Amino acid sequence: MLKVNEIYFSVQGESTYAGRPCVFIRLTYCNLRCTYCDTEYAFYEGYDSKVDSIIKEVKKYKCNLVELTGGEPLIQEESFVLMEKLCSAGFEVMLETGGHMSIKEVDKRVKIIMDLKCPSSKMMKKNHYENIAYLKKIDEVKFVIGTREDYDWMKIILSEYNLDKKVPILCSVVFGELEPVTLVNWILEDNLNVRYQLQMHKIIWEPQERGV
Repeated sequence: MLKVNEIYFSVQGESTYAGRPCVFIRLTYCNLRCTYCDTEYAFYEGYDSKVDSIIKEVKKYKCNLVELTGGEPLIQEESFVLMEKLCSAGFEVMLETGGHMSIKEVDKRVKIIMDLKCPSSKMMKKNHYENIAYLKKIDEVKFVIGTREDYDWMKIILSEYNLDKKVPILCSVVFGELEPVTLVNWILEDNLNVRYQLQMHKIIWEPQERGV
């Protein structure tokens, strides 16, 4: 049994898959409290559902791309079973995770989008750097930048772990805190091997709207 916050059909707002139609399975619970969190409603709200019932719901949308998000999906152990069953059913599966819980046992067919939390999140000490060893070429690492300190820290991490040579790197701003043009100018000045991304769903719909 899993605690589900919501299941909805929308477009990918982030990652290299931005713009693609996708079914999102938002699971309940998170053990981080990032300063900029925009899904606090997923900390506790939700309903119980069996794995097979979730998959049945997903199939109604007739979309092959599926993403598990949260909250933090990996808190619930049965999320690993759900991902495995979705992959075996022929779905293209993505996982969005905060980077503080081990990804070692995630099905290798799953495309992982993993955060590394920057200083302004106040959750930087929770980063589970051992996860970097388990990243696959198809995975991606995301940095959410709110300050120049965040940006400079990201550069240190990229260099220390040779990270941009391992996987695609995604950079976005903390919505409403840092102007996109500022981050883009920093990236261009340093000629970083990263992909700047907007949160597309916050531009298409109202920034606080749920289920998109």
